[in-house]
Amino acid sequence: MPVARLTDPLAIGGVTVPNRLYRAPLLEHAGDGPDAVDTLIGDLEPAAAAGAGLVCQGATVVRGEGGCAAPGMTRVHDPEFVAELSRLTDAIHAHGGRIAIQLEHGGLRSMETWHHGHRARNPGLRQLAVSEPPRLLRFLDRLGFLEYEAHVLTTEECYDLAADFGRSAAAAVDAGYDLIHVAGANMGIVHQFASPFYNRRDDEFGDPARFFEAIRDEIRDRAGDVPVLTKVPAETEAPPGVGPTLSTDDCVRLCRRLEAVGYDALVPVNGSVFWDMSIVRGAFPGDSWRDERFRAGYVDAFGSLPRAVAVAAANWAESLVYSRESAWNANLCRRVRERVDVPVLCEGGIRDRPTTERLLGDGGADAAADAVGMARPFYAEPALPARLLHESNARVVCEDCNNCVVPQAAGEAGVCRTPAVLRRAGKLRKAGAYDPDRGRDGADPDRGRDTGDHDAGDHETGDD
Repeated sequence: MPVARLTDPLAIGGVTVPNRLYRAPLLEHAGDGPDAVDTLIGDLEPAAAAGAGLVCQGATVVRGEGGCAAPGMTRVHDPEFVAELSRLTDAIHAHGGRIAIQLEHGGLRSMETWHHGHRARNPGLRQLAVSEPPRLLRFLDRLGFLEYEAHVLTTEECYDLAADFGRSAAAAVDAGYDLIHVAGANMGIVHQFASPFYNRRDDEFGDPARFFEAIRDEIRDRAGDVPVLTKVPAETEAPPGVGPTLSTDDCVRLCRRLEAVGYDALVPVNGSVFWDMSIVRGAFPGDSWRDERFRAGYVDAFGSLPRAVAVAAANWAESLVYSRESAWNANLCRRVRERVDVPVLCEGGIRDRPTTERLLGDGGADAAADAVGMARPFYAEPALPARLLHESNARVVCEDCNNCVVPQAAGEAGVCRTPAVLRRAGKLRKAGAYDPDRGRDGADPDRGRDTGDHDAGDHETGDD
């Protein structure tokens, strides 16, 4: 079997992605306002211009009210707004890339649950729920950390919600998107349908694959044969004693079911039953928690300064449990890939070119994935593919400090805020490392290579 390399094309359904490196979904904080499309172009086009084969727009909400898991999420329920996104898809296609849009609804993870200010400003909103919130979450409600006034979906309403995914997908295809990405993990409502921790239904949607299937049917009926991929959860990182949960075997079985109902690619991920550090891992983002610029936003989000401090303390404890490890979904992806015939995409803690090559393996049984994705490193290096595709030993400058993540709860954009990291990126930029044309026309891709792996004091300021 021929060797699968990062620069090889990959077929997903009827779409050929020009290489196997993709920008995984991130929270863009573009919203829906008059500048939303320009913001998305500014965030996403650099990855395509630098050579990413696939660019995944971050989670977008399929309904006009409720369902946002974080401030600044874009809604795609309005076909007129989605039509304007053709400027974004045109920009990606002009560089030869492909673009996917990730469709989402937060369900019990929505801001209606955890964001005090949002709840006060929108008192009529209720969370959509697969079943009554689990007992542990109701206990947190009584303690005042969360607030639930959940509406449990009827069978008919489950079909209606699936239809909203289909309608949004159809509008996206009309706007030029190449693939549809269903947000099937990270505790959104699709994940909640799959999880025995959340789903205790006694109708057809008690089957963990049924809502995935209903979404796939709606997309097929409304958007035609556009390729559809989805994240698939394993709840292996749930705290001890919390359950029932999705095991690795459950995830593998679910992936096989999803292949059978027509999903064209799968992204298996390990996580928890909560929105916690199991999703991002890495260091405790102390600098962001201490930054006075975000204090008012934290108070608005969590209800008071003492509550914000309590959340920060929980964040610190989680950072000790969910320690940073390279490619933490690799073994799960390998197990899934052994059992399905559609492409398996791997993301989560992948930070250098050698790791991507190991994950791709020889394209055969030893491979863990058919494509590899990165997310947070793009905050510091929007044109990161120019290095990863042309430097055999390239490593991202991201330090997994997570200082880009926590301010998002306060409504801040996802950007790198760590001076040492920005200095590394600045020096690389000045050295031409992000020029997408280097390494072509017979040039040596490693000549003059600088992977940014130096002491921060050796670098010029790059946050310009």
